[in-house]
Amino acid sequence: MRIFIWLFSVALAGSVFGAELHFNFSNYPEGAMPTNFSSALAGGGRPGTWKIVMDEVSSAFAPLTDKAPSVSRHGVLAQTSQDLTDERFPIFIYDGEVFRDFKFSTRFKMVSGTVEQMAGVVFRFQNSSNFYVVRASALGKNLRFYKVVNGLRSDPIGPTINLAPGAWHTLAVKCEGNQISVRLDDQLAMPPLNDNTFIEGKVGFWTKSDAVSYFADALMDYTPRVPAAQVMVNSVMEKQPRILALRVYTLGTNGTTSIIASKDTAETGQPGTEAELAAIQDGTVSFGRETGAVLVTMPLHDRNGEFIAAVRVKMKSFLGETQDNAMTRALNIVKLMQLSCTSAEDLRK
Repeated sequence: MRIFIWLFSVALAGSVFGAELHFNFSNYPEGAMPTNFSSALAGGGRPGTWKIVMDEVSSAFAPLTDKAPSVSRHGVLAQTSQDLTDERFPIFIYDGEVFRDFKFSTRFKMVSGTVEQMAGVVFRFQNSSNFYVVRASALGKNLRFYKVVNGLRSDPIGPTINLAPGAWHTLAVKCEGNQISVRLDDQLAMPPLNDNTFIEGKVGFWTKSDAVSYFADALMDYTPRVPAAQVMVNSVMEKQPRILALRVYTLGTNGTTSIIASKDTAETGQPGTEAELAAIQDGTVSFGRETGAVLVTMPLHDRNGEFIAAVRVKMKSFLGETQDNAMTRALNIVKLMQLSCTSAEDLRK
């Protein structure tokens, strides 16, 4: 599966993890702030100024012919504010997805700065007080990884390395489970790290103090997360593959129900009926028949017996099957689902 953001052209290489996001900043007009992102700030000082600027960017690929241009001028993401506050960390977060296992890469350029000339990425970002970061420093001549937990920064880890300011470099972070790997300019920058603090989160771009930094050609290669409710449905279907249809519905803020998990994942997001609404609101159990099949809708409970969702089961009927028989069969399926779901939060993981 590939997901393309902002009219990006088809990728040349297949995804390793299963899905790709390409952040094509050149599709935005100069001075614009890209959509699906939000500005955050760790530390003190003023928030960052994130916008599109025009810059010359060398091609990420070798030219096909001697006449092919190796440099083009187009829009890149820039942090341009120059607040001299020392412990000031402007961050630009992609809000469209939460990632667990992935490879996030970007080209970056450290343009200027009196206090600092730094650029980096944040990942498995929870909020401005909890995240991982890898950043490069032209003035400090180093690359460092560290984590921030409840606002407290861990000891930085990483090599001493000369990084030319005003030049484009490539930074990549790969996360698989609790293992974190970092590459700089396509070379492994430090031994793989193991850390269990954050298992998933958002990603974004990072600078420090008065550093003016540019970013381009960002790519996210990731394994799409399967919602906990869908994992629950998949597990039941593995155990009872003869179930014709299995759906889980929840109640939205607008007072209507919709499918959050299904045997047929294409149904996700479709609206529910009065039967699902009644199951969630007051525990009503509904029964119906179709040719060769029975349908039962009943509530899913949390550990305290509260109704948190509705489950609709469609099963093949057998000769002489009564309504009580069908409801008993459906109840056994719902009980199996409740073994892995003890709260409404479990459904949203």
